Amino acid sequence: MKTILASVYALNPQKGSEDGMGWNFVCQIARYNKVVAVTRENNRQQIEEYMLAHPQEKYQNMSFLYYDLPYYLRFWKKGSRGAMVYYYLWQLFLPIFILGQRLSFDLVHNLNFHNDWTPSMLWVLGKPMIWGPVGHHPLIPKNYLLPIYGLNAYLKDRVTWIMKQLFWKLDPFLKLTKYKAKYIFAMNGAVQNRLKVNEEKVSIMPSVASEDVSILSIAKQNFNVLAIGRFVPLKGFDVSIRSFAKFYHNKEVKANKMSRLILVGKGEQKQFLMNLCEELKVAQAVTFIDWIERAELQNIYRNASVFLFPSHEGAGMVVAEALSYGLPVLCFDNPGPGEFVNNSCGRTVLYGDYDRSTGEFAQHLVELSKNSTLLRKLSIGARAHFEKKFTWKLRGEQLREQYSRIASLSKSKEVLEQKREV
Repeated sequence: MKTILASVYALNPQKGSEDGMGWNFVCQIARYNKVVAVTRENNRQQIEEYMLAHPQEKYQNMSFLYYDLPYYLRFWKKGSRGAMVYYYLWQLFLPIFILGQRLSFDLVHNLNFHNDWTPSMLWVLGKPMIWGPVGHHPLIPKNYLLPIYGLNAYLKDRVTWIMKQLFWKLDPFLKLTKYKAKYIFAMNGAVQNRLKVNEEKVSIMPSVASEDVSILSIAKQNFNVLAIGRFVPLKGFDVSIRSFAKFYHNKEVKANKMSRLILVGKGEQKQFLMNLCEELKVAQAVTFIDWIERAELQNIYRNASVFLFPSHEGAGMVVAEALSYGLPVLCFDNPGPGEFVNNSCGRTVLYGDYDRSTGEFAQHLVELSKNSTLLRKLSIGARAHFEKKFTWKLRGEQLREQYSRIASLSKSKEVLEQKREV
């Protein structure tokens, strides 16, 4: 059994998204190895409370260290404002904190909250380093952003992209991270193309995964379309609403009284999206739900018929969760969700003309609402695809395999160097 030192910036067992992903990865490491997880101080209370309330044997293999930059280097950070700048600095100074702890470990793993333009400095610790899963968000196509959300949203996305380009081309720490990493896990296929690393040291391992709920959600009497996420341009909720409106007003289906669009989330664009529902005359068939307790969310999943996720992002953690409930997924054919879904468990739509895209999503909804045989087939396919690709147990086995391989290579290299010295 090896000891893995993992930097896990976002780690909280009582939250979802990135924080929940960090917790689950640490738990999977602990199935086969010891893990020392370094995270932020503000995660301490909820980690300790959760472990006390839910004791498990694997906790014996888990220990935590809590680190934050001193106040004079973080007073300007407020919530999500400045999060990426703070994360960058946190990574830069993290090795100094770790060295001061005088720990013994075999491998280091920069685990989460990162993407392909922010570096890790764990290689400074002198142990083999694993980086990832590393994410990549492509540009939101102009015609899916500027005419919908306006100039400010468009400029914000493009300025962010320019900043990323500067990091990719000029940041020496990022170049060192790519060079020093013994192995890289990539969330999607776009990562390797962007980082331009040797294909032998990178493989696809989506960060998205979910617990196995062992439930097959077959369509109920009502045809409920579910979408979950933050109400921001990246998530494409405008596409969800316009697609549902075209479906809802389609004369081929008797959808008006039997179908609903359920939007779970919150964010800056909520009022805009509510106004869009009024404009398209579907407000009476659309339900907005703020973030809720997990038990309630499970009931919403169970009563859904299909998961509509036209997000422009490079990950999409809710996709795995939807598949676990046997929900067919409709998404764009893009890096991220488009790589997670195939014709056995859902449908993908190509980018192109905006109206054509929403029309294609709508037509898929029409087809699934009318064809119960196809809907059941895709529901069964969704469960099968989840079990094959997106369980947390599978992620644990992938980690164990790479840890063992890299540790063996490192040991062989040490033996060879000793022989040369003799």
